[in-house]
Amino acid sequence: MGHGGNIIEELMTDHREVEEMFSRIESMTGKSPELRDLVDEVTIELVRHSVAEEQYLYPAVRKHVAGGDRLADKELADHGRIEKILKQLEKTDTDAPQRMQLLQLLMDEVSNHIQDEENTLFPKLREACSPETLDDLGDKIRRAKAMAPTRPHPASPDTPPANKLLAPGAGLVDRARDFVTGRGGGGGAPGDGGGGPPAPPRGR
Repeated sequence: MGHGGNIIEELMTDHREVEEMFSRIESMTGKSPELRDLVDEVTIELVRHSVAEEQYLYPAVRKHVAGGDRLADKELADHGRIEKILKQLEKTDTDAPQRMQLLQLLMDEVSNHIQDEENTLFPKLREACSPETLDDLGDKIRRAKAMAPTRPHPASPDTPPANKLLAPGAGLVDRARDFVTGRGGGGGAPGDGGGGPPAPPRGR
């Protein structure tokens, strides 16, 4: 979950992990039970990663990088499209023909987002910030992700806040986001005073 290194190294390692999950998805058949579980894991990983970026990466880009507001707004718009696809996947039956189309759309959107961050945003941030600042942001990103589950069904689902991922009502995307941000009594990352600043409102 936490990889060490500065914010860019941390997030790039996350990117490689998501790409590895996508490779596994592409090798599975459309009706495989393992595919359903893997899609749930990808959903949680993407939400966890997105929340961490929204809490610390994009505010740092706005603060340190010339034209940072425009860059951050573009990446947030990417997050919105990705989250919308994840919610569509939640509502799609496992054997529905459009499920694989949605998965391909998700992989395309995430791949484009990764390339944009790694080719444009990360180099600008590295140039604008001192190594110490980047290291500090890496620590903050790891704390922001510390409360996130690594699987859709935590080992002890009867205890809060992990049980929120199994609670009825909101879909997995919203439950995972609430879990990571500590909303609804979930608490924040250890030692972080409640999980850092709240994530920006999302269109639902």
